[in-house]
Amino acid sequence: MSIAAFLPWHQHVAEQWLGHRERFAHAWLIHGLAGIGKKEFALAAAASLLCEEPVSGMACGKCLACGWVNSGNHPDLKRIRPETVALEEGAEQEAEDSAAGESSATADATSSSKRAPSKEIRAEQIRGLEPWFNNATHRGGWRVALIYPAESLNAISGNALLKVLEEPPANTVFLLVADAPDRLLATLLSRCRRLPLATPPLDVAHEWLIAQGVKQPDGWLAACGGAPLLAKKLAAQGNQPCPDWLSAFLKTLSQSTMPDIGALADVLSKSTPAEWLDPLQRLSVDLMLSAHNISCRYYPSLEPYLQLLVASKPSAALSDLTAFLNDQRRVAGHPLSGKLFAHSVLQRIATVCLQTQAKKES
Repeated sequence: MSIAAFLPWHQHVAEQWLGHRERFAHAWLIHGLAGIGKKEFALAAAASLLCEEPVSGMACGKCLACGWVNSGNHPDLKRIRPETVALEEGAEQEAEDSAAGESSATADATSSSKRAPSKEIRAEQIRGLEPWFNNATHRGGWRVALIYPAESLNAISGNALLKVLEEPPANTVFLLVADAPDRLLATLLSRCRRLPLATPPLDVAHEWLIAQGVKQPDGWLAACGGAPLLAKKLAAQGNQPCPDWLSAFLKTLSQSTMPDIGALADVLSKSTPAEWLDPLQRLSVDLMLSAHNISCRYYPSLEPYLQLLVASKPSAALSDLTAFLNDQRRVAGHPLSGKLFAHSVLQRIATVCLQTQAKKES
């Protein structure tokens, strides 16, 4: 996909948004469900803002500026992202804050070679933009700073960005991309205009996934809450819309049997906590829906097992389980032991499910 192309379900909102550049805010927070293409929207928006011959506000894809954007070397476009994200996107472990000065850049390069890639946007990356701000734009137009995921801003880097936004540089637009705006500093939110992006209609997402060669698009969309890019990513990894380990875990529980939590925790610990916590959070929602005699939202294939696990009336334990998993998701980046963390979460789920089933049987 060209960097200048908006996804089909974003085309209309992009045209409306970009059609009012005379009143364009200096900072925008682009937010919505994970996996609907917010980063792609921001990249396409940056290309449109930098385009020298826009067509109905959109990038023409033919001018010199569009060529620079598509080749990834437009001097008036900066991507601010954690080092881990840059590596995932195929970039070398870069010091995007190197413009802060020769000595500091050398020190950063030396320290970067000795430490693991950062999962956060560092303050140096924000402060290192100052020389860029102080120079005139290369083509006399906009300058765009793309920051994603904005939740990766820690307290120090967030405050560094806040200082910039309090006195924004001329001709500069900041595009912040976030799944969860509530995780950003409140003062930072107050400096941004919000641009929420909706989840695409299921028929539009279905057709797009079919065109991308994804099999079982409806199952993948259900498992991803209707997020087509996430559905495509997970489908490319193989397996089934419902992970095999989750299906086996729930099937064992539905038989009033405690699963081998130690063995499963060992398997899950080889993945990042987010990779297995997200399916468990979706499972908790389906448990609550089944308790209300409502069809599952995420994993329809598990419905027979879920019906065996829940009582005929909603259980406070199921509600508490959802809150528990939400809490674990917030601290998922800092477990002392991945295996122990997974074990404690699985143990809590198994205990609640078996207790709920015991109430039904009694």
